[in-house]
Amino acid sequence: MKTKIKVGGVPEHFNLPWHLAIEDGAFDDAGIELIWKTQPGGTGAMTKGLESGDLDLAVVLTEGISAAIIKGNPSQLIQQYVRSPLIWGIHAPADSKYNGVHEIQDARFAISRNGSGSHIMAYVLAENQGWEPTDLNFEIVGNFDGALQAFKKDEADIILWEKFTTKPFVDKGTLKRIGQTITPWSCFMIAARNEILEKEENAVRKVLSIIRKYCHDFMLREDAVELVAERYGLQLQDAAAWYRQTGWATNNYVPEKMLKDVIKTLYDVKVIDSKPEVKTLCHEMLWFDRLVE
Repeated sequence: MKTKIKVGGVPEHFNLPWHLAIEDGAFDDAGIELIWKTQPGGTGAMTKGLESGDLDLAVVLTEGISAAIIKGNPSQLIQQYVRSPLIWGIHAPADSKYNGVHEIQDARFAISRNGSGSHIMAYVLAENQGWEPTDLNFEIVGNFDGALQAFKKDEADIILWEKFTTKPFVDKGTLKRIGQTITPWSCFMIAARNEILEKEENAVRKVLSIIRKYCHDFMLREDAVELVAERYGLQLQDAAAWYRQTGWATNNYVPEKMLKDVIKTLYDVKVIDSKPEVKTLCHEMLWFDRLVE
């Protein structure tokens, strides 16, 4: 009998290696019934899914899942997924009065939910701009489509979202990008709820081994750019730019300093009220000290 593993991830190009592995039957061949659950609500929705048991594993933003675990989410980090940072576009409706980042301190920020990447990165942006993060105004919209509806109803002014995912909306004239901000850490981690680690650790390790192979192979595919453009509705030049700057993890190493920086930033912008040791967030299958940073 196959081991059932429920995995959540956003409907974005970063997760194409998972879909290629599923289509090839790689998990089935390893005795795993991998159920992929698309999560348009992003990291905030996935942390709730890990907590409720609706998800066993989740491909989540590093800052969001770190904050959730520190606040008591019953899960652990099990692998770095995308090693490169995330470029967040700062977006406003095309007809907005806002034209630059320096103008938006008092704007209403659309966020998918509390604890999501769009929420936390608004705090990080405020910190970088010298604003008081706790003075920001938020409108919870559920997902990116919810943000577009909030803009139409004049319920929100700004949203931070991955710049290539939103590029088609900028190209169509629905949104304008008034700036961008880059995470100073690797953007995606894979997390697992504690119960699945206790019951099916070997199956989880198999899943990680398979996805590392598919990530490695994807970085070498000659048709990768065309594949991304076709499946995610991107222009070829945008898919190429994204592909060139994106690197996936192909081993189970995670830089300890990177996670320390995440924790420090979350603490500095008052998302968390303590700074725990990095290893309290991580399962023992991760290792820290075998590569030089």
